[in-house]
This record gives sequence, C-alpha cells and structure tokens, in this order.
Amino acid sequence: MNKLLLAPLLVNKLQSFIGLCFLKLTGWEAVGNVPDTPKFVMLLAPHTSNWDLFYILVILYSFGIKFSWFGKKEIFRWPVGGFFKWLGGIPINRGLRKNIVQQTVEIIQAREQIIVGISPEGTRSNTKYWKTGFYYIANQAQVPIVFAFLDYGRKIGGLGPTLTPTGDFEEDMKIIRHFYSGITARHPQNFGNITIKPRLPSEELG
Repeated sequence: MNKLLLAPLLVNKLQSFIGLCFLKLTGWEAVGNVPDTPKFVMLLAPHTSNWDLFYILVILYSFGIKFSWFGKKEIFRWPVGGFFKWLGGIPINRGLRKNIVQQTVEIIQAREQIIVGISPEGTRSNTKYWKTGFYYIANQAQVPIVFAFLDYGRKIGGLGPTLTPTGDFEEDMKIIRHFYSGITARHPQNFGNITIKPRLPSEELG
C-alpha cells in the first residue's frame, strides 16, 4: 500500500484488526493501493447484495482507511444517527434549494480529508442505467475517481485504477466500463450492462 502524502480518514487499530481478521477467515484478499491524495470519490461497484457494503468496509479497514457516504438527514435521528455517523454517514438535506451534487461538492471542498463512496447503480436489483452524479461530483470538486470493486468470483476486492475526470464524459466512461466489465458480482444476473443515461450536472444522485 502506498504511503499517503496526506492520509484520508484513518480507522482505529481495532477496526483495522477486524478487517484483517475477517479477510483471513473468509479467504478474501484486499488488493490495490490507496492513492496519494487526501480527497477522492470512490466508485462502488458492482452493487447487487447487502453484503457488498460490509465487504468493502472491512477491506478498507484492512488498508487502514474509511469512507464517507451520504444519506437523507432523517435517517440520522436518534437513536441510530450516531451509529450511522460513526460508519461514515453524512446527512444531506434534500429540502434545500441546492441539489445533492452541489451539496456534496461543497462538503468535499470544505474538508481537508475525505473519501466519498458512491454506488452508481443506486440499487441491488438489476438497473438499466448507472447514475452519473459520481462523475459530476468528482469533476466539479476537482478530485479523482478511484475504482473500488468486489470480485466474488476471485474473492478479491479493493481499489483499482484512479481516473482524473477530463470533462469528456463519454471517453472517461469508456475507461470505467472497460475496468468493471471483468468483475464478477455476488449476483451476476443483477449486474447489468454499464449503460449511462446522460444527466445534467444539476441533477441529483438519486
């Protein structure tokens, strides 16, 4: 794993130990390198099972890092709100005039260190289109996109290549599509073709 110039949010030693132990017990392997950057958008795919979040969490724990994710502010109420925040959750106010893309960009720009995890499929079921919010967020916040993955066929997961958005959406998506085309999901029948329905930057993630 690369030594970070300025580390993203670090997990504590217990979380890191849990991650390493789980991988050893289950026969999974964490692969890849953490980019030498304090902020990036982490693309989470494929997403076909409730287990996906758990596996990517423990894999990142084994790397010694954790990521942030966004949810409606209503789910962060007591008594579970504190636990969700401990897991990296950040409340988003859907009632604001600013959309989710804008809110997320502002949060990234305001922080010195953050990894934002986004699942472009948005659902565990087979979906026709990937959502494009992850790309617009990274492009507007001027941070790279890191390809996180879980390959259930080979029992490996981790961090793949890093892409710095060029602004040429179609060309950048060709790179993303090529990488994920070789990944086996937990439920392959629910991981459809990586087809993009173009959306305006002002549109929300969901």
